[in-house]
Amino acid sequence: MSKSIPSHYLKVKEKHPDYIQAVEDLGELTKKTGPLDKKTAHLIQLGAAVTNKSEGSVHSHTRQLLKLGASEAEIRHAIILLTNTIGFPNVMAGLTWANDIIDAFKE
Repeated sequence: MSKSIPSHYLKVKEKHPDYIQAVEDLGELTKKTGPLDKKTAHLIQLGAAVTNKSEGSVHSHTRQLLKLGASEAEIRHAIILLTNTIGFPNVMAGLTWANDIIDAFKE
């Protein structure tokens, strides 16, 4: 796993720059329209990504959270909080995906 943006995302961005720019702009706009700071917003999005079983999104939000200064404990706690809602196996999958990125940042 890598600290950098996945090559697949960069390939799609190269072939469809307007589309990716629109998606990125929407993400930034939604974060600016309310009172939550970026870290809190990404913690919420991380929880949604785990719930949706989206490994790529978990990787992305974990990467963003680490860059924003979130601790490993905060990231893991945000996922563990989902246990009663989505179940232990799904939480374990989410922790595995988050750890992929956390471990890469330690290297």
